Amino acid sequence: MLVRITDNTSMHNLDKGDLLREVTVKIGLERIDMQEGIMVEALLDSGATGLVMSSEFARKQGFKLKKLNRPMYVRNVDGSLNKEGPIEHTVEVNIYYQEYRERTEIDVIGGQKWTVILGMLWLAHHNPEIDWKTEEVKMTRCPEECGK
Repeated sequence: MLVRITDNTSMHNLDKGDLLREVTVKIGLERIDMQEGIMVEALLDSGATGLVMSSEFARKQGFKLKKLNRPMYVRNVDGSLNKEGPIEHTVEVNIYYQEYRERTEIDVIGGQKWTVILGMLWLAHHNPEIDWKTEEVKMTRCPEECGK
């Protein structure tokens, strides 16, 4: 099925699949406390605010949970509170992708389809080049502190 999109200057035909694509990257996550790593598929999601890890995955993999001083309540896209409750823990990890590496904290929350979500704060900070047709992601504009 083709969808016709128009703007003031031209018309483009796009396959419906082009509009529904999710872009993921295979990243390495290293547990800081044990210096052990695991490869996971992370979703790049400009609709999410921060970095999120599934609580089920964090517990299964033995990540050391750090309790927050106070819970952070999460709102869904429709404005409702997340039914899984607030974020109460984070995990500290090293993230590896291509030449990029970063030590960071990831919020832990239940009920996630994805193991890890890299949200808008991460995307804006690192500003990766994303080819939406091929799903290729390059870290060519990453700040120097990323340890390229």
